[in-house]
Amino acid sequence: MRLIDENGAQVGIMSSRDALNIAREKGLDLVLIAPNANPPVCRIVDLGKYLYEQTKKEKEAKKKQTKIEVKQMRYRLKIDTNDLAIKNKKVREFIEDGNRVNIEIWFRGREMAFTDQGFELANKIIDALSDVAIVASPPKMAGKNLVFSLEPNKEVLKKLRERREAHEKQNQVKQISNEEV
Repeated sequence: MRLIDENGAQVGIMSSRDALNIAREKGLDLVLIAPNANPPVCRIVDLGKYLYEQTKKEKEAKKKQTKIEVKQMRYRLKIDTNDLAIKNKKVREFIEDGNRVNIEIWFRGREMAFTDQGFELANKIIDALSDVAIVASPPKMAGKNLVFSLEPNKEVLKKLRERREAHEKQNQVKQISNEEV
């Protein structure tokens, strides 16, 4: 097997018994890094420290993930222009916060005969929000409702990332100033 020491330098190819003896002499553990390699790769490390660093890396990766929540907004077919503007404004806020929005247009009774008006309303909503959102799933009928979803476009996600990075920098500055005091 190929042996790598605690500093990351290659020791060479040797038997597993010899590698284990070298690790014991140094008071460290022998960890199999790449079992499928030819020859297999082992590393001399402090196992507790190694596992701690791995979990720390995983936590950092989780912090940097973006969690997308799914919000929902319901419209009626006969909605007034002001009400439409207010609901669109709220959907815009959801999208700018990085959330996905499922939109339903309700049909009641005889309104089912005018599904074409529902599609027109859906297109109005999509056009009004086209600067911040892209259509994740196109409008389609689901029972008595017309359903579609919008999600943030790349520009909005970029702004969110920049805002999050600026916020993290501010927190680091606050931590440093608190430590100095």
